[in-house]
Amino acid sequence: MKYGAIALGAAVLATMSGGASAQDLVKVDGSSTVFPITEAMAEEFQIEYRGKYRVTVGVSGSGGGFKKFCRGEVDVTNASRPIRPSEVEQCRENGIEFMELPVALDALAVVINPKNDWVDYLTVDELKKMWEPDAQRKINNWSQIREGFPDKSLDLFGAGADSGTYDYFTQAIVGKEHASRGDYTASEDDNVLVMGVANTLGGLGFFGFAYLSENTDKLKPVPIKYKDADPVLPSIETAKNSTYQPLSRPLFVYVSKAAADNREVVQNFVDYFLDPELAAELVSEVGYVPLPAEAYDLARKAFDDRVTGTVFKNGSQIGISIEDLLQSERSR
Repeated sequence: MKYGAIALGAAVLATMSGGASAQDLVKVDGSSTVFPITEAMAEEFQIEYRGKYRVTVGVSGSGGGFKKFCRGEVDVTNASRPIRPSEVEQCRENGIEFMELPVALDALAVVINPKNDWVDYLTVDELKKMWEPDAQRKINNWSQIREGFPDKSLDLFGAGADSGTYDYFTQAIVGKEHASRGDYTASEDDNVLVMGVANTLGGLGFFGFAYLSENTDKLKPVPIKYKDADPVLPSIETAKNSTYQPLSRPLFVYVSKAAADNREVVQNFVDYFLDPELAAELVSEVGYVPLPAEAYDLARKAFDDRVTGTVFKNGSQIGISIEDLLQSERSR
């Protein structure tokens, strides 16, 4: 599958749902990272229930999606990070109970222009030197990052402030969520970031692995050195075995309990989404790491039992492995 035009894909799904009543329509919004998974699920679901159900999928970033979700404007929100305590409180104030469902793992990729011949790997400290707030208007050249790097402009591209990818990246690399320099090219559309790096010799960007896997002819992934480990490239395998650190992370959908309780279409869509065989197929197809079948079974049980709330009490947590995720789901 190709996901070169997120807005177009969302618009197509919205057009398909034009004649659907509220009872037959699922409204989804949120993360651009999770969008390819949900779009693929929505397409297959609508084929399965042709003429009966429709799904619209918007893209406003994890933060933008949670705002809409906690106002009761959408039934499901995609998120590339766990819900924050402030968002939990906003949902509580508006009477929105939610179910937190992990759906995949991602290797958040750091990428450079393919013609960049001086970067063989980057350390977390070097990335921090580029991205921390103190770097603004000061760190603008590759020669400032490592001795031996050339005197070439450093041009940064990254997710916007409403993105869960931005939140996770800043916490993992800078050490504080939502803390970074502001003088970089920001966009909620990952394809804008892809083209920015692809067209800029000194460009460096970050986004979900699916957008790297769809653009390997335009981008060069950077191995990341974390602590004393050897540099590791982002891949499905290194996300699965938790060696790609600190930029491997779980991806989620959050479902309104009221929507699932009161509307058959939402219940059926989430059931469909959590089918282990289908999830493994579609998650892999769009370039992410499917969870073990046990994880989907645990998520479906939590959904069926209407287990509400989050197991991530303080928002994003760095270095979550599949085993950690399974343990958190078993303890619900």
